Amino acid sequence: MDDKEPQHQDHDLVSDAGDELKGMAKEGLAHPSTKPVLTGAAVGAIAAGLLPVVTWPVGLVAGAGFMLYKRLRP
Repeated sequence: MDDKEPQHQDHDLVSDAGDELKGMAKEGLAHPSTKPVLTGAAVGAIAAGLLPVVTWPVGLVAGAGFMLYKRLRP
């Protein structure tokens, strides 16, 4: 077995997400992540409205969370 370190990003996801959310809160729509995250939230809410089991708030949070994750880990 090889003794190399795993080839993954050495950043902490939670602290990166916190920094990104703080930046979005301070800069508003001027922040580059705000518009994609809001779009993801809207798409998630609409998709959840079409599904019989999931409610729109769950879809909103899921869509926003997915887009935030994609902004942090492309």
